[in-house]
Amino acid sequence: MSKNKIQTGIRFEPELLYKIAYIAKQNKRSLNAQLEFLALTCVKDYENENGKIDVSEDELYSK
Repeated sequence: MSKNKIQTGIRFEPELLYKIAYIAKQNKRSLNAQLEFLALTCVKDYENENGKIDVSEDELYSK
């Protein structure tokens, strides 16, 4: 496991989670890798539409 990744707990409705897990399997990814891919795609799409999101290192690691 990468030491520079933050572990989180995310809650999903069971049906949505099963569907994402199904897609992950079809894409030969783990559920975690699929969720990370979806999040990265979301951020990329947002930034393409709205501009780059600047986040300082302090913001990244503060709670």
